[in-house]
Amino acid sequence: MSYSHFDWPEEEIKRVGYRVVDELARYLTHLPDRPVFEPVPGDAVLQMIDTPAPENGHTPDAILDDVIATAMRWPFGQGHPRFYAWVNSTPAVMGIFADAIAAALNPSCAGGNHAAIYIERQVLAWYREMLGLPPSWGGLLVSGGSMAALTALAAARHARAGFDVRRHGLQHPSRTVVVYRSGEAHTCHQKAIELLGIGSAHMRVIPCGPDRRMSVPAFEQAVREDLDRGCTPAAVVTSFGTVNTGAIDSIPDVAAVCRRYGIWLHVDAAYGGPAVLSDRYAAHRTSLALADSVALDPHKWLFVPIEAGAVFVRHPQALREAFSLVPPYIQASAPAGPKTMDPVFGLPWFSEYGFQQTRGFRALKCWMVMKQFGLRGYGAAVERCIALADRLAARIAEAGEFELLEPRGMSIACFRYAPAGATASEVDALNRRLLTALQLGGRYFLSGTTLDGRFYLRACIVNGRATEEDIDGLLPAILAARTS
Repeated sequence: MSYSHFDWPEEEIKRVGYRVVDELARYLTHLPDRPVFEPVPGDAVLQMIDTPAPENGHTPDAILDDVIATAMRWPFGQGHPRFYAWVNSTPAVMGIFADAIAAALNPSCAGGNHAAIYIERQVLAWYREMLGLPPSWGGLLVSGGSMAALTALAAARHARAGFDVRRHGLQHPSRTVVVYRSGEAHTCHQKAIELLGIGSAHMRVIPCGPDRRMSVPAFEQAVREDLDRGCTPAAVVTSFGTVNTGAIDSIPDVAAVCRRYGIWLHVDAAYGGPAVLSDRYAAHRTSLALADSVALDPHKWLFVPIEAGAVFVRHPQALREAFSLVPPYIQASAPAGPKTMDPVFGLPWFSEYGFQQTRGFRALKCWMVMKQFGLRGYGAAVERCIALADRLAARIAEAGEFELLEPRGMSIACFRYAPAGATASEVDALNRRLLTALQLGGRYFLSGTTLDGRFYLRACIVNGRATEEDIDGLLPAILAARTS
């Protein structure tokens, strides 16, 4: 059949589409039967990275054959019921379909009067409701927690620097801007601080107590010392569910310090935000509204396919003041306001509130997956993940030669195999070997982390397909890996 690259006959779109759906259905339903992870063989790596660009186009079936033989043959394992590494979740099926629909529509969601923009606004309103944030808060969808941090801290820098950062940069002769974070905060915040020109030398790392929460007295003491030096304390990063252990900083106490000194409070709830839907963490919901900005990653515990992040700010104008720069070719004929809307350009554009001008239709998968679950369904899924992590923690505590790191939070369990008589350094080395053997063994996939100078195995369960039987089999699999 001959047709152009763009004008496919309807029957051919259906034929190829049905084959894609068949392959997706086969992959998803048979995923539990295959290894969680298999490394790509060296010869296949060389073939993929060294093959030159094709001179002539391939047929759709040949292209799909290659996809099946490569991308679908050696996935990383996210979605497998025994994948508990990092904070990578099982993708919801409606989100998978949403990506295809969004690609077919292919809108740029910088702004304009089209449905994708209002779907994003609706999604943001739903997430605000979930997190307990007032309707007056604004925000936008971004790629993930890293971009949410960069966006929020850029707004904080502009709002709290004490001079016009957009005009003068950070080359002010008499002001040094300082940002604070806990020792357990995600490293993306240091990246943001460096990219924003504040510099890691002006980032204060606040120690954590035994509960792995930021020490509020140490934070306030650091602020006072910086004020005495003539510095400008601009922002502090706190965590609602750290990625290492699921710890929650004392946000109300940090917020009180921020109010006293005029400091922007950013809460990283990228992983932990959905925990407010559970009975155990529901009481923390009100604390999020004490912040100036909040990050959420729907592609973590809300099971939306990657990429999908969100940032919310107490004062939307703070984002607009930090980012708005409208090129003449997309300026509306009349200014848009809360009650006036240009018929083509619509409401104020999302691109005025963040760095991206071209923005993909991320909202559709968030919207469709929220419709698939509903808040009650999400709450049940979050509760189940927490229960599975509790079950794993109980199994670790019962086992004679394993150490469970306490305190632990949310759906994370950090632990190590520590046979009697082994020194601390020997235990570290042993657990590193066990992690590699476990990951390459194909049955389970965990990550590792270092806490208090010691190496731990780390299981983060944001997995909608994991079962009690999967959890019960993990420690025996680790013990079996000793001889690998």
